[in-house]
Amino acid sequence: MPRGAEARQPLVLVPGLSCDETLWAAQVEGLADIAAPMIGDTLHDDTLPAMARRILAAAPPRFALAGFSMGGYVAMEIWRQAPERVSRIAFLDTSAGADDADAARLRQAAITTARKRSLEAVLRGSLRRLVHPDAERTTAEAVVAMALGVGLETYANQQRAIMARPDSHADLARINVPALVLAGAQDKLTPPQRARDIAAHTPGARLELVEQCGHMAPMEQGAAVTVHLRDWLAA
Repeated sequence: MPRGAEARQPLVLVPGLSCDETLWAAQVEGLADIAAPMIGDTLHDDTLPAMARRILAAAPPRFALAGFSMGGYVAMEIWRQAPERVSRIAFLDTSAGADDADAARLRQAAITTARKRSLEAVLRGSLRRLVHPDAERTTAEAVVAMALGVGLETYANQQRAIMARPDSHADLARINVPALVLAGAQDKLTPPQRARDIAAHTPGARLELVEQCGHMAPMEQGAAVTVHLRDWLAA
């Protein structure tokens, strides 16, 4: 039986690059009995600090925080800005380091290609890195449709925000709340070693790798991700 709203934990879910609330649909439904979720708005700012400030302005006074991919970078920024408001933190398919020169060049090249050829061309060219090869075709198409709905200008702004992100390893070392680090075991975009790195730098962090799963874990393996988030919320 669903709990009353007053008994559910406030939960802020932060989407990744070119993602919106669609990313978290399975978790919003699957955690409704124990959590009161809010989707963090990452669609109207062009820096990670500004995204974090916008989310903090809309969020409850204290909340559990989960960020996926770029949303993980935003979650790290929220922790830097207001650690006292975060009751627990989860990082999904993300990394703690800053972009090096090669990674920044690749992001800029993707923006240029999207403007010249189309965002859809970039997305479809990236699908092998975004989803597991055995993922349902409907999942891959949902990823493309979500990103096209978010649009080219937001994609470009978010890529530039990601390029400017700082290294967050020192911030991870100061985390003193229950922490979950999760990744698709076959994630090619942010390989599992990056999740292991985050877990190694985060005191007491629990590491979970989801099998038969690429980068888009909340959509590809929604039920498994929800189970791990449920355990984390109960920790």
